[in-house]
Amino acid sequence: MDRKLYRVEEVARIMQIGRSKVFDLMRTGELASVKIGGSRRVPARAIDSYLDRLMDEAA
Repeated sequence: MDRKLYRVEEVARIMQIGRSKVFDLMRTGELASVKIGGSRRVPARAIDSYLDRLMDEAA
C-alpha cells in the first residue's frame, strides 16, 4: 500500500526545504494539509500538486 500522508518533517526532507517553510506553505494554503488530532499531515497528492504548480510557473 502506497503512503497517503506524510509528517511535516518528511515533507521537508522530500522537498529539501526546512520545516518552517513547510508550515508557511500550509499556513498560506499553497500546500494542502489535514489535521488529525493535534498534528498536521500532508497528503501525497498535495505534494505532487504543489510541485506540479511550481513546474508550470517555471515554464
